[in-house]
Amino acid sequence: MIKRLEGIKQNKESNRESLVGRAGLEPATFCASGTPEPRFGQPSPNWEDFEKWAKKKYSKTWAPTLIGYAKKYHEMLNGSLRELDSFSKSKRANVMKSLIALSKYLGVYEQFKAKMTNYGFKWESQNSLESFLRIMNTKEGIIDRAKACMKVLDESQATFIRFTALSGLRKGEALDSFNMIIKLSQEGKLNEYYNSELESLEHFRFESTFIRGSKNVFFTFMPKALIEQIATCNPISNMALESWLKRRGMRIRMNELRDHYATFMVHNGLIREEIDILQGRVGKSIFMRHYFSPAIKELRDRTLRAVNEMMRVIS
Repeated sequence: MIKRLEGIKQNKESNRESLVGRAGLEPATFCASGTPEPRFGQPSPNWEDFEKWAKKKYSKTWAPTLIGYAKKYHEMLNGSLRELDSFSKSKRANVMKSLIALSKYLGVYEQFKAKMTNYGFKWESQNSLESFLRIMNTKEGIIDRAKACMKVLDESQATFIRFTALSGLRKGEALDSFNMIIKLSQEGKLNEYYNSELESLEHFRFESTFIRGSKNVFFTFMPKALIEQIATCNPISNMALESWLKRRGMRIRMNELRDHYATFMVHNGLIREEIDILQGRVGKSIFMRHYFSPAIKELRDRTLRAVNEMMRVIS
């Protein structure tokens, strides 16, 4: 009887060790499939170095959000991902992006990608229909709000709002472009960025700033008169702009200006594929094939006609 009890005890110890693993390791967790979750060792993040890496690799507007989520949820790299199910679709996407970035920084991306697969998570990018519906359902009144904001801003800030609306750029891209025009103009090097013959800001010449992987912009058609006006402005910071508006009880969602640009262009004769090229939603090879062809001048003419019409509306 005693030997039998000792055998049962040994079996329990053996089962426990199979779950815990060797000494010094944490207990294993389990995936949705019921199989032990793969665990991989990784060095503790050096947050100071990670912040420098993220700010260099990602846009100025996205990097702080990415860093914040990575710090808050970094334990998910080696823990359960089930909490992601409780997040909204947008928050889940942002947390996943942040963890993927952190895993790449730590050199464990492949392991983390396998872990996401085991949990049944896959990357859900916005499909073409969702993008089109979002553009066509842009909230009315964005131009009226933009005009109201421009009335209380100084000349440089108001010019930036106008430039953002007329370019269709993302907020971070618009800030970088606006300030680069000013800087290069002061240095006498604006021709390195603005092609006066095509009336095009050639973002592709500054790859580290404007070509960032999933969010790119290659060029923007812009009238010479507005470029010359921007060149006389003061540099803009997002923090100062938002603070100025907040003190006056005003706010504007810059991404809605980007959506309005796309809608306006559709209503003024451009097709969706052309708008995708203008707003950077194409690969490098497609951009190269179109931009360096004679047909680009015809697209320029139609785009600038629409931009000039929008300028009349927003002024």
